[in-house]
Amino acid sequence: MAATSELFGVMTVNTARELLLHAIEHFRRHEYVPLDKACGRVLAADIVCNQDLPQFRRSVVDGYAVRANETYGASAALPAYFRVTMESAMGRNITGALGVGEAARVHTGSSLPESADAVIMVEHTARLERSDSDPCAEFEMEAFRAVAPGENILLVGEDVSRGSIPFRAGQELRPQDIGGLAALGFATVLVADRPRIGIISSGDEIIAIDVIPNPGQIRDVNSHALGALVRQTGGESILFGVAADDREDLIRRLRHAHQTCDAVVLSAGSSVSNRDFSLEAIESLCDEAVLAHGLSIKPGKPTIVAVFEGKPILGLPGNPVSAMIVAERLLVPLIRHMLGTGHVEPVEVVAKLGRAVASVNGREDYVQVQVGMRAGELWAEPLFGKSNSIFTMVHANGVICIPLNATGLEAGSSVMVTLQGKLKIK
Repeated sequence: MAATSELFGVMTVNTARELLLHAIEHFRRHEYVPLDKACGRVLAADIVCNQDLPQFRRSVVDGYAVRANETYGASAALPAYFRVTMESAMGRNITGALGVGEAARVHTGSSLPESADAVIMVEHTARLERSDSDPCAEFEMEAFRAVAPGENILLVGEDVSRGSIPFRAGQELRPQDIGGLAALGFATVLVADRPRIGIISSGDEIIAIDVIPNPGQIRDVNSHALGALVRQTGGESILFGVAADDREDLIRRLRHAHQTCDAVVLSAGSSVSNRDFSLEAIESLCDEAVLAHGLSIKPGKPTIVAVFEGKPILGLPGNPVSAMIVAERLLVPLIRHMLGTGHVEPVEVVAKLGRAVASVNGREDYVQVQVGMRAGELWAEPLFGKSNSIFTMVHANGVICIPLNATGLEAGSSVMVTLQGKLKIK
């Protein structure tokens, strides 16, 4: 059993993350899902375009298809005149070619007749009465401006061409991507399986969320907050309940979770308290499983990073704020790595710091902030709370990091804020 008289030799979060990701392989389970279930999933293979889009030349505006050179010099004072001899109906391929001085009525998305190489917008035209001298013409039209060849039309394959790769493996599908896949006719897509992340809370004081707590008891916040973070990142959360402050109970749950999941997260039981058994439970699997015990970070110093039989195990602090801070920096990139999406830069904004924040040289301090607009500028107001103040993270919409070599930040200084969710500016 590891000595616990003084906590561990700490390492930086970046070093621990690199060790963790280097020690595991990419996730390799895949499945086909219907397109209407694929949004938010991660592609497991490149999508090769099986056709040209569009498959026919089409107009991108309502107007008239013309020969561009017959509009040259047209103006409001000296319009060009055309006989409108055909109309391109939506959903049908127009046949025939334009003759000299002829135009075709077209709509956004409709096909173009042969010899037409441009479309003039209807706003730049005027319809004239039908000419009695030309009963074959539907009506006459005058154009008040010139158009260039290719103007207001989409050529075959101009949107996407056959054989191209518009979607790459590792890409998380967005609503607009679903639209693109629908346009190509993909009814199903191959995506990475959601990594199964087992979550275990521990502590005699932790109770289920639907139970009214007695004095000294608290509801199980971590299982549900961490589970939501797992699902948001693309994984599947599996809850293994609350372990008592009992070494054998925790080991039993850990072994079960390790056997049935792709990674395991323990919350609480990772510090030096006499009742903390996370380290012992992990080392019961393998003495050499632990990669790091202790990070140079506040909150979240008593964190354990381990890998056993290719499956990651994270021992997080019991404090919900600490657990979420560490999970966002280790668990989130871990899930992305397993899915094959790689590193995704967080959304950051620059703001002015509302109050001074002290720190200690040699560790990274993460401070929850509330970002808002003041006199036309973004300001980040630190939210200071005691160690178990759950609602500091509820009220926060961002977090700032005080770097290792700094001893604090001054009020009014510019800081980089990592946003948590969407920023609402009133």
